[in-house]
Amino acid sequence: MIVRSFKDIENTDRHVKAASGTWESKRIVLAKEKVGFSLHETVLYAGTETSMWYANHIEAVLCTEGEAELTNEETGETHWIEPGTMYLLDGHERHTLRPKTDFRCVCVFNPPVTGREDHDENGVYPLLTEPEEG
Repeated sequence: MIVRSFKDIENTDRHVKAASGTWESKRIVLAKEKVGFSLHETVLYAGTETSMWYANHIEAVLCTEGEAELTNEETGETHWIEPGTMYLLDGHERHTLRPKTDFRCVCVFNPPVTGREDHDENGVYPLLTEPEEG
């Protein structure tokens, strides 16, 4: 059993701040836990814009605080995301999030991330893996 708090993660290598300066993420469960997914709490900052494309991952996002506009860049469709709203990127959609207020969400990734990822110039997380033990 693993029990971990946000307080345990703050200012460790699990507390990732984006090079873009638009978000920070507390990586609660990572690939090294070997449970088949990763779990994060992410805050995207008000007034920013983050374009993402998880070409290598499926992501589910549940908003717990704040409001943002989500645009599916492949269709142009927009959605208003507020607390209690979930979106699932089950088709690896390119998307942009524009938080109107600080936007806090819980994210699940499959395959799990290692915690070292940041978005590249295309908004993609690279598919990193943990070395096999043995």
